[in-house]
Amino acid sequence: MSDKEISAGGVVYRKDAGRLQIQLITDRYGRLSFAKGKREPGETVEQTALREIREETGIAGRIDGLIDIIAYTYNDPVRGAIDKEVHYYLVESRGGELRPQLEEIRSVAWYEPMDAWEKQQKSGYDNNDFILEKALNMLGLEF
Repeated sequence: MSDKEISAGGVVYRKDAGRLQIQLITDRYGRLSFAKGKREPGETVEQTALREIREETGIAGRIDGLIDIIAYTYNDPVRGAIDKEVHYYLVESRGGELRPQLEEIRSVAWYEPMDAWEKQQKSGYDNNDFILEKALNMLGLEF
Protein backbone atom coordinates (compact mmCIF):
# COMPACT_ATOMS: atom_id res chain seq x y z
CA MET A 1 0.00 0.00 0.00
CA SER A 2 1.56 3.27 -1.05
CA ASP A 3 1.22 6.59 0.72
CA LYS A 4 -1.12 9.19 -0.70
CA GLU A 5 -0.33 12.86 -1.05
CA ILE A 6 -2.77 15.55 -2.10
CA SER A 7 -1.79 18.91 -3.53
CA ALA A 8 -4.02 21.66 -4.84
CA GLY A 9 -3.65 24.83 -6.81
CA GLY A 10 -5.17 26.69 -9.65
CA VAL A 11 -5.19 28.55 -12.89
CA VAL A 12 -5.75 32.12 -11.72
CA TYR A 13 -7.33 34.66 -14.04
CA ARG A 14 -8.38 38.30 -13.88
CA LYS A 15 -10.18 40.77 -16.04
CA ASP A 16 -7.99 43.85 -16.41
CA ALA A 17 -9.87 46.71 -18.10
CA GLY A 18 -12.14 44.08 -19.64
CA ARG A 19 -9.22 42.00 -20.93
CA LEU A 20 -8.71 38.48 -19.68
CA GLN A 21 -5.30 37.65 -18.22
CA ILE A 22 -3.90 34.35 -16.95
CA GLN A 23 -1.37 33.98 -14.15
CA LEU A 24 1.70 31.80 -14.65
CA ILE A 25 4.49 31.21 -12.18
CA THR A 26 8.09 30.34 -12.97
CA ASP A 27 9.02 27.53 -10.60
CA ARG A 28 12.38 26.97 -8.93
CA TYR A 29 13.44 24.80 -11.91
CA GLY A 30 12.76 27.61 -14.39
CA ARG A 31 9.62 25.95 -15.80
CA LEU A 32 6.27 27.68 -16.19
CA SER A 33 3.47 26.32 -14.03
CA PHE A 34 0.56 27.21 -11.75
CA ALA A 35 0.68 27.93 -8.02
CA LYS A 36 0.07 24.77 -6.02
CA GLY A 37 1.15 22.95 -2.89
CA LYS A 38 0.50 20.23 -0.33
CA ARG A 39 -2.64 19.99 1.73
CA GLU A 40 -2.19 20.68 5.44
CA PRO A 41 -4.06 18.74 8.14
CA GLY A 42 -7.65 19.93 8.61
CA GLU A 43 -7.81 21.78 5.29
CA THR A 44 -10.27 21.09 2.52
CA VAL A 45 -8.68 20.70 -0.91
CA GLU A 46 -10.27 24.02 -1.94
CA GLN A 47 -8.75 25.79 1.08
CA THR A 48 -5.34 24.34 0.16
CA ALA A 49 -5.61 25.72 -3.40
CA LEU A 50 -6.52 29.24 -2.23
CA ARG A 51 -3.87 29.27 0.53
CA GLU A 52 -1.12 28.10 -1.81
CA ILE A 53 -2.07 30.69 -4.45
CA ARG A 54 -2.05 33.43 -1.80
CA GLU A 55 1.28 32.28 -0.32
CA GLU A 56 3.08 31.79 -3.63
CA THR A 57 1.71 34.75 -5.61
CA GLY A 58 0.21 37.24 -3.13
CA ILE A 59 -3.18 36.99 -4.85
CA ALA A 60 -6.44 36.33 -3.02
CA GLY A 61 -8.76 34.21 -5.13
CA ARG A 62 -12.22 32.73 -5.37
CA ILE A 63 -12.81 29.27 -6.82
CA ASP A 64 -15.06 29.08 -9.90
CA GLY A 65 -14.87 25.31 -10.26
CA LEU A 66 -12.66 22.22 -10.51
CA ILE A 67 -10.66 22.02 -13.74
CA ASP A 68 -9.35 18.51 -13.24
CA ILE A 69 -7.26 16.19 -11.08
CA ILE A 70 -3.86 14.93 -12.23
CA ALA A 71 -2.88 11.64 -10.60
CA TYR A 72 0.53 10.02 -10.76
CA THR A 73 2.92 7.96 -8.67
CA TYR A 74 6.43 9.03 -7.80
CA ASN A 75 9.17 7.40 -5.78
CA ASP A 76 10.26 9.00 -2.52
CA PRO A 77 13.74 7.88 -1.38
CA VAL A 78 12.46 7.44 2.20
CA ARG A 79 8.78 6.55 1.92
CA GLY A 80 8.83 4.63 -1.35
CA ALA A 81 5.98 4.86 -3.87
CA ILE A 82 3.72 7.87 -3.32
CA ASP A 83 0.35 8.20 -5.05
CA LYS A 84 0.01 11.89 -5.75
CA GLU A 85 -3.13 13.80 -6.69
CA VAL A 86 -3.03 17.42 -7.79
CA HIS A 87 -6.42 19.16 -7.82
CA TYR A 88 -6.49 22.18 -10.13
CA TYR A 89 -9.22 24.80 -9.82
CA LEU A 90 -10.21 27.75 -11.96
CA VAL A 91 -9.68 30.71 -9.63
CA GLU A 92 -10.70 34.32 -10.12
CA SER A 93 -8.32 36.92 -8.70
CA ARG A 94 -10.10 38.98 -6.03
CA GLY A 95 -7.24 41.30 -5.20
CA GLY A 96 -3.97 41.25 -3.34
CA GLU A 97 -0.52 42.33 -4.47
CA LEU A 98 1.34 40.24 -7.06
CA ARG A 99 4.42 39.10 -5.15
CA PRO A 100 6.36 35.86 -5.68
CA GLN A 101 7.24 33.74 -2.65
CA LEU A 102 10.91 33.51 -3.53
CA GLU A 103 11.55 30.50 -1.26
CA GLU A 104 9.16 28.53 -3.49
CA ILE A 105 9.09 30.15 -6.94
CA ARG A 106 11.22 32.47 -9.08
CA SER A 107 8.54 34.81 -10.44
CA VAL A 108 4.87 35.32 -11.18
CA ALA A 109 3.20 37.37 -13.93
CA TRP A 110 -0.03 37.96 -15.85
CA TYR A 111 -0.32 37.04 -19.53
CA GLU A 112 -2.84 37.41 -22.31
CA PRO A 113 -4.51 33.99 -22.85
CA MET A 114 -2.80 33.12 -26.15
CA ASP A 115 0.55 34.33 -24.80
CA ALA A 116 0.04 32.11 -21.72
CA TRP A 117 -0.83 29.16 -23.99
CA GLU A 118 2.31 29.64 -26.13
CA LYS A 119 4.51 29.97 -23.05
CA GLN A 120 2.96 26.84 -21.54
CA GLN A 121 3.64 24.90 -24.77
CA LYS A 122 7.26 26.06 -24.82
CA SER A 123 8.31 26.11 -21.17
CA GLY A 124 5.60 24.38 -19.17
CA TYR A 125 5.08 20.79 -18.03
CA ASP A 126 3.35 18.50 -20.54
CA ASN A 127 0.69 17.36 -18.09
CA ASN A 128 -0.33 21.01 -17.56
CA ASP A 129 -1.24 21.52 -21.24
CA PHE A 130 -4.73 20.11 -20.87
CA ILE A 131 -5.21 21.89 -17.51
CA LEU A 132 -4.63 25.26 -19.15
CA GLU A 133 -6.66 24.26 -22.21
CA LYS A 134 -9.63 23.23 -20.02
CA ALA A 135 -9.29 26.43 -17.95
CA LEU A 136 -9.37 28.58 -21.11
CA ASN A 137 -12.39 26.60 -22.38
CA MET A 138 -14.14 27.18 -19.02
CA LEU A 139 -13.50 30.90 -19.55
CA GLY A 140 -15.22 30.68 -22.93
CA LEU A 141 -12.11 30.60 -25.12
CA GLU A 142 -11.90 28.16 -28.01
CA PHE A 143 -8.67 27.56 -29.90
